Amino acid sequence: EKNRILFCYAEDWVYAPPVTKIKRIIKVSGGTILDIRAEESHSGSHAEYSRKWKTSGGGALLRLGCHPISAALHLKYYEGQIRDGKPVRPRSVVGEVGQHTRIPSFQKEPRKWIVSSWEDVEDWSALIITFDDGSKATVFASDGVLGGTRNNLQVYLSNAVAFANINPNNAVEVYAPDAGILGDEYIAEKLETKAGWNSASPDEDWMRGYPQELEEFIDCVLKGKEPISGLDLAEDTLKVIYAGYLSAEKGQRVQIPVMP
Repeated sequence: EKNRILFCYAEDWVYAPPVTKIKRIIKVSGGTILDIRAEESHSGSHAEYSRKWKTSGGGALLRLGCHPISAALHLKYYEGQIRDGKPVRPRSVVGEVGQHTRIPSFQKEPRKWIVSSWEDVEDWSALIITFDDGSKATVFASDGVLGGTRNNLQVYLSNAVAFANINPNNAVEVYAPDAGILGDEYIAEKLETKAGWNSASPDEDWMRGYPQELEEFIDCVLKGKEPISGLDLAEDTLKVIYAGYLSAEKGQRVQIPVMP
């Protein structure tokens, strides 16, 4: 603030149309968010840097989990702001991580359908976040899931339920008896085969919120206003993630430091 620096946290889930719709449902219903369940998973990153902690900063929890974690935090921020004029913030985390590709029976399999070259990072994680109003969010992130990228969010309110199916979704469903029939037409990210029934995203970038976040960031720069995905959300997201790592290491609940 002193140096008039604008911090735009490029968390696409915050701007994804399904999440935006859920925010409107939260507002009109006036209900209390009791429980959020969210996931980002696929068959593994092909980026070499993702294999090591020193070049990636973490595994599935950081690289994949940051998206559903940020979305869950953002929805609780939003709920608190419209009801009480202040965000509901994360209070504590219980975390668990795993390296499922090190399971002996998997290592013996002759063909690997999922990425298995991880070194010192996890390929699976789960977090339970407790907020300062007592509500919970459960977040899964995995590099061991076949069938394309899974980006989904479930919100259980005291008077309504809302599901956000970012990926996959059934806006367009396509069937082909042979993968070659569909040629080079894009179907979905991280999809192993185009054969059989598949969910073909008509505009994956739009559904994930990429153009929407860029539009808002440009508008914020031009008008000098704060983005809805800014420094507070980025800081809380990192605190939750690394509290999750600490919880998994210690085998106990970890408290989240309170922001000033």
